[in-house]
Amino acid sequence: MRQLRSPLITFIFCLLVSCGEKETPNPINTSVSPEDTATSRSAQPSSPRTSSGESPTVDPPESTQSAQTQRISAKGIGLAQVGMTLGELKELLADQAEFQVTSPFMVDFDAIAIVQEGKPQYYILYPAGIPMSDDDIIEALVTDNPNYQTAEGVGPGTPLKQAEEVYGEATLTYSTVNESREYVKFAQHPSPDMTFRLGAANDDSLAGVYPSPQKEFNQTKEYKDTATIRFVEVYCSKDCPVQPLPN
Repeated sequence: MRQLRSPLITFIFCLLVSCGEKETPNPINTSVSPEDTATSRSAQPSSPRTSSGESPTVDPPESTQSAQTQRISAKGIGLAQVGMTLGELKELLADQAEFQVTSPFMVDFDAIAIVQEGKPQYYILYPAGIPMSDDDIIEALVTDNPNYQTAEGVGPGTPLKQAEEVYGEATLTYSTVNESREYVKFAQHPSPDMTFRLGAANDDSLAGVYPSPQKEFNQTKEYKDTATIRFVEVYCSKDCPVQPLPN
């Protein structure tokens, strides 16, 4: 069966980050995987032995489990990885989460909320009016849950000033043709497949201080003291598996 890359990848990426806009400097990939930050086994005390002489199975500390399952990386958010199918994520989470369709989620997009203990953890984005099946590939994830952070401790609710100290100089942009969604790129941006959407004190106003008059595409390095990261979004813009053409 002939295959090609899903057009939904380009559709999602262009709508959310405004394809064709003036580019900021190329980001430097400084993302760190959960494995890179794990505690070295050699630093741990030796495990006790059972009567049979074998080491008993010991679960990781709860704090370590939390850090791994609430990590934002270039590959995904929590246990959800871009490139896996919706069905694979459902199998992975089993009965640990509810999958709730949220329609509409934002202009042009519906979403599936991954809910645990009554609280959305993150969302799977897909174009409005095109429901996902279990065989569909997850191409975009977003979270506004402050419990989820990058390896460097940046996530929803992080003040922009604090994020700038981690990732370097911030450049803020928004486009009127992209619903004026405001984003920030850093001098050492963690990944080209990760975006940070902004807000001022978590309201709908712009976080940046932009020159007048307003243009179709707007850019600044100045921002308000209340500038805060509201959403973190992850895409598989280049590396998503190809999907078969429908019969």
